[in-house]
Amino acid sequence: MTAPVTAASVALDGAVTTAPPAEAEAFIPSRGFWGHVGHRLVRDPVAMAAGAVILLIIAVAILSPWITPMDPYKGSMLRRLRPIGDATYWLGSDELGRDMLSRLMVGARLSLFMGVTPVLIAFAIGSAIGILAGYVGGWTNTILMRTIDVFFAFPSVLLAIALSGALGAGIFNAIVSLTCVFVPQIARVAESVTTGIRRRDYIDAAKLSGASALTIMRVQVLGNVVGPIFVYATSLISVSMILASGLSFLGLGVRPPEPEWGLMLNTLRTAIYVNPMVAALPGLAIFIVSISFNLFSDGLRTAMEIRQ
Repeated sequence: MTAPVTAASVALDGAVTTAPPAEAEAFIPSRGFWGHVGHRLVRDPVAMAAGAVILLIIAVAILSPWITPMDPYKGSMLRRLRPIGDATYWLGSDELGRDMLSRLMVGARLSLFMGVTPVLIAFAIGSAIGILAGYVGGWTNTILMRTIDVFFAFPSVLLAIALSGALGAGIFNAIVSLTCVFVPQIARVAESVTTGIRRRDYIDAAKLSGASALTIMRVQVLGNVVGPIFVYATSLISVSMILASGLSFLGLGVRPPEPEWGLMLNTLRTAIYVNPMVAALPGLAIFIVSISFNLFSDGLRTAMEIRQ
């Protein structure tokens, strides 16, 4: 007896074959939300170019102790302020005759560290404050947010300078000052996003299931608000680098002879009329890294705007 021909059968040269189950054909692994974000992000050439620049700077910062062409701390007054394109100093030399290329490469470590670390710490603290205030609401929200609003009464630059001046010069104090500047900004964004989702159905379902407030904030709320908060935090890295460089320029951050781009701008300001191209190199490095972080943040924000 022959099997009956169904819609799932296919005729090939008079022979009847049975097609594979429809379920096997329809199974396509889903990327998920972050998979779609990554797929959209890699299709953005501007964001990818900015990300490549950031990765290159990070690689140079990590490998700088082994790949610098010269000793970044050793100088010669006989070779000070050499121009760009010199046979020995490819990017010229500074006011003490030290190789600018080597100092820029080594200086990337402190510049990135002082730009990223305050934002990461502020991201953790500000997210916790904002999520707590947004989810609990009531007097808790009022007390926390009104305290946060006090910091918004001062411009970011003025607040960073005032805190660094009060704490004293140094890398640690500069990081503490910058963290205090960014915590209110991230907390405000976290509170706003959390307030928008605390009345969603899945939050009510978690409450009815008997989950504690801490569990709901850790599982349901955090998973849904961490994306927008993270995108906003990445946009603050460029601001953090500029503020950190400004503190070093004023003598409130990194101390000599450590190479840091803001401090290098300060020490080279007297040479701007003698060799302006060399004096502008640290500022150019700050600009390139800052604009790269901004462009990558914009691309990440666009990639996360997925309409379900």
